[in-house]
Amino acid sequence: MDAKPEPGPLSESSELLFSFGVIADIQYADLEDGYNFQGSRRRYYRHSLLHLQGAIEHWNKESSPPSCVLQLGDIIDGYNAQYKASEKSLELIMNTFQRLKVPVHHAWGNHEFYNFSRDYLTNSKLNTKFLEDQIAHHPETVPSENYYAYHFVPFPKFRFILLDAYDMSILGVDQSSPKYQQCLKILREHNPNTELNSPQGLAEPQFVQFNGGFSQEQLNWLNEVLTFSDRNQEKVVIVSHLPIYPEASDSVCLAWNYRDVLAVIWSHKCVVCFFAGHTHDGGYSEDPFGVHHVNIEGVIETAPDSQAFGTVHVYPDKMMLKGKGRVPDRIMNYKKENAFHL
Repeated sequence: MDAKPEPGPLSESSELLFSFGVIADIQYADLEDGYNFQGSRRRYYRHSLLHLQGAIEHWNKESSPPSCVLQLGDIIDGYNAQYKASEKSLELIMNTFQRLKVPVHHAWGNHEFYNFSRDYLTNSKLNTKFLEDQIAHHPETVPSENYYAYHFVPFPKFRFILLDAYDMSILGVDQSSPKYQQCLKILREHNPNTELNSPQGLAEPQFVQFNGGFSQEQLNWLNEVLTFSDRNQEKVVIVSHLPIYPEASDSVCLAWNYRDVLAVIWSHKCVVCFFAGHTHDGGYSEDPFGVHHVNIEGVIETAPDSQAFGTVHVYPDKMMLKGKGRVPDRIMNYKKENAFHL
């Protein structure tokens, strides 16, 4: 029998089902270029708006447009709060997103909470929970109001779950609240530094103020949704601002209790991909259970002559990320038992 030729790196070996866009860490501010906290990486605050406009133009022109776009958090920079420009900058970015011809799902990152309280975000255009799917007869899959998370179905048998990585955090919550006190206690137990944003000397460097974690309540809800997806033979994509897999991320960028999320995901067969932002550098690794962890490179540290976004093309047996600029192409094959037999 003749051996079949190997498909090229991004060849379409099977029927395209649908696609979706990904973009992370836009961090717009009406400021001159600056640098990151360590002073080692340049940040293009104003130019991030032009990068976003370029991404939207690209998605709007695609011959088969994406079914939706995932905005992975940190949509405007924390500096806006200092200059009393948070609402103005957010309005500018949201007006830009309105040019997009498909729905956008917004994850919340640390910079959302540098600019706004959780209550403000809940009542803002950054709350895209209205796009959620509701599974009749399964009330356990309905998220609580205590965290910002939901699931949706962009294509039959594919469920996307957007998680709240700052559900446990000292950012954006009232300092007099029990939740703030509880989260501050967790942070201080793991981080004795006076500067809580510093990972210096920490055995677990993810325990810094600019990260957060997932409450047990949210993890229980995630478990219920994944149980439903397992039974329904769905494939699941999870979306979070914070990454959860050490091999795909700088350890200082991980969610506080990343191991707890991995334990839930690994107890199910349905999850194929986990998309995150936050690191700005990007990252990728396939874990031992065949879940692909993809960290998208941040727009904020992308030079004016480059770009940072991607479109994920979904097939019965794999997902293919077609990246632009700093975002590399990636092929994410499903685990054998996860491949569709159409």
